[in-house]
Amino acid sequence: MAHLGPVAWPPHPIKTQRLVLRESEARDRAGLIELFSSPEAGTYVGGAQSREELERTAPETPGQRAGFFVVEVDGAMIGMITFDRRDAEHPGHISPDAGEAELGYMFLPHAWGRGYATEACAAALQWFTGALPGEPVVLCTQTANGPSMRVAAKLGFTEAARFEEYGAEQWFGVWSAATGAT
Repeated sequence: MAHLGPVAWPPHPIKTQRLVLRESEARDRAGLIELFSSPEAGTYVGGAQSREELERTAPETPGQRAGFFVVEVDGAMIGMITFDRRDAEHPGHISPDAGEAELGYMFLPHAWGRGYATEACAAALQWFTGALPGEPVVLCTQTANGPSMRVAAKLGFTEAARFEEYGAEQWFGVWSAATGAT
């Protein structure tokens, strides 16, 4: 995936009722390694990565780029949200040139089931609307990932396509500020 592109970064931390979305800091390295090496968190994104490999290769401050938000609750990192450009090689596009802004998110398993993903993604989409007004956002998730499908629906994503990729059926949705439910 290509990075989001030229936007004012980093933004001021975004505060919701329970969460803070902010740029990555060195203190987030251990939490991000835990997230990417978690078998549960990796279930629908190609599996967990090797903790040993991540410890060896992760930069001191992972995720230092525009569109990468760390999500924290009570000062602790519980997940991340990303905006990247969807590669043309992947199926699912709303533009013939591809490169749509794609929302991604992952949370540590202990943070699941509390509405954090919906709350954090809604705040991130609001930021996106200010950073790149009028630009739609796409999201792709496995249809088997019920919780992610529910988050997409709550955020106001509408189905644009379904296709087979990575050996599983994928749901591809689109959101715009005009139709989103954030």
